[in-house]
Amino acid sequence: MQRKWFQYWFNSPYYHILYQQRNNAEAEFFIDNLSNYLKPAQQSKILDIACGKGRHAIYLNKKGFDVTGIDLSEQSIRYAQQFENNRLHFLVHDMRQLFYINYFDIAVNLFTSFGYFDTEYQHVKALKSFRKALKHNGCLILDYFNTENIIQNLNSQELKEIDGIHFEITKSVVEGKIIKGINFEAEGKKYHFEERVQAFTFDDFKRMLLAAGMYIEKTFGDYALNDFDESKSERLILICRKA
Repeated sequence: MQRKWFQYWFNSPYYHILYQQRNNAEAEFFIDNLSNYLKPAQQSKILDIACGKGRHAIYLNKKGFDVTGIDLSEQSIRYAQQFENNRLHFLVHDMRQLFYINYFDIAVNLFTSFGYFDTEYQHVKALKSFRKALKHNGCLILDYFNTENIIQNLNSQELKEIDGIHFEITKSVVEGKIIKGINFEAEGKKYHFEERVQAFTFDDFKRMLLAAGMYIEKTFGDYALNDFDESKSERLILICRKA
């Protein structure tokens, strides 16, 4: 089976170089606001789906919660595992095939760690596995970019120099996907990677979540948890429950 873009790009050391500016302060600000809104019990079990190097999961654990982080990137999980303890665990796993049933109080899927698959069927399958992993009154928090705002303000070309590497980045919208092309040269070799993320709207999420047996309880538009405005908000943050 042919590997998908996310299977090799997220495992590349250059992915982590390009996105090293993602700071913990922003992640902690968002988690603090979510915690204040949801008020989870101290014994809550939380699943971080597509956890990357674990910055959200590690902070949730520091706040006293029992946290499991999963990600398809072996490199990211290997890095995150150095922070493990008896209430913090990291596993390499595909979000479409979760093996937990009625186990977690809260599941989080943050920083647009969704929309990677080719078909809506696969995305609904993933959402169904999120739902199965949750207890009866469990809560899913899904944080996605606001597609409407992204398309309105699309910067088609960008240059970034990080650690001596010149990244040439292009962005376009093709066949319902937001495609980011990443070109650079490192150690005498030329590289090209792509990120291909579905341009899902709020209505798309409502439809898919309904098909997966969930409903949207509340919607926010940024990490300060201000109301969602489809034309202006940077993020689309969905608080969902089992139907």
